[in-house]
Amino acid sequence: MSATYKLIIFDCDGVLVDSEPIALRVDAQLFAELGWPLSEEEIARRFTGRTTQYMMDELARHIGRPVPPDVVARYNALFRELITTELKPVDGILEALDKITTPTCVASSGSHEKMRLTLGVTGLYERFEGRIFSATEVKAGKPAPDLFLHAAASMGVDPADCAVVEDSEYGVAAARAAGMAVFAYAGGVVPVERLEGPGTVIFTDMRELPRLLGEVR
Repeated sequence: MSATYKLIIFDCDGVLVDSEPIALRVDAQLFAELGWPLSEEEIARRFTGRTTQYMMDELARHIGRPVPPDVVARYNALFRELITTELKPVDGILEALDKITTPTCVASSGSHEKMRLTLGVTGLYERFEGRIFSATEVKAGKPAPDLFLHAAASMGVDPADCAVVEDSEYGVAAARAAGMAVFAYAGGVVPVERLEGPGTVIFTDMRELPRLLGEVR
């Protein structure tokens, strides 16, 4: 077991599964259709790490009308199709998980339904089954600390004994607010400068994570 931490909390999208590029493609298509054309880079800056509901609320606020229900349905259908055919685990995460002996769990802004799909497609669901937490379970999503505090409490671990593996600035902020150590993966869609800050270790290769966590091997 790690000499430093008693629980490692993983974000899902962009940390365990390489779903962010797929989501950004779909988001950009639908945003443009509704009259708010944003680049994938801008969508990543605004929404990576936030809930789908937050994104839809912001979209509705910008276009000045509710987002049509069929748009959400088409988004989900297209996302599911692409996930089923294209999604893979984040490069190096399988090797990292095989070396981590400290208890782990998942805490994501995504819904349980989404995580069953993405973790299932990539063969990761069974590794975390029964230890998966969603922002739908708490009052406030990231960057509020609620989700990480909920995960730690559910696992019976003090926040100070937890480390969080994140890839978004909102997730990193949430982990810091929860009083947890942060390991920020900068190999995804969020620029490294948005992840830097106090109590945060930046890394770009998932294979390095066990060493950074202080795992005894």
